[in-house]
Amino acid sequence: MFLADCQTRLAFDLLANTWNAVVMWALRHGPRRPGRLRTEIGGISSKVLTETLRRLEYNGLVTRHTYAEAPPRVEYELTDLGRTLLGPIEAFGEWAADHADEVMAAQDRWIMTDPPSPAGEPG
Repeated sequence: MFLADCQTRLAFDLLANTWNAVVMWALRHGPRRPGRLRTEIGGISSKVLTETLRRLEYNGLVTRHTYAEAPPRVEYELTDLGRTLLGPIEAFGEWAADHADEVMAAQDRWIMTDPPSPAGEPG
């Protein structure tokens, strides 16, 4: 049973947001400034990146370092806890690489039969 306070549900919630895993994966090689993260990730707005970094920091997966320089410099880095999620993120990425064509083919078949769209999916 996946109750609201279930640990498994907590884990799924952490990875349910696409940007959480993407940002964490981008941080796997060490600290990054927000501008560099946006460049490395691509397709993420400054607002969404900031929200994602705050969410990851709130959950103890990322830490924020502020440097007293002119201009001020901020870097984000995975915490030890955040690093423990890199293995599952990598495994999920490998699954996606291995099975993305199958998923897209299923979506195409669905569209070709013209059933009502599943909740939350384009239709």
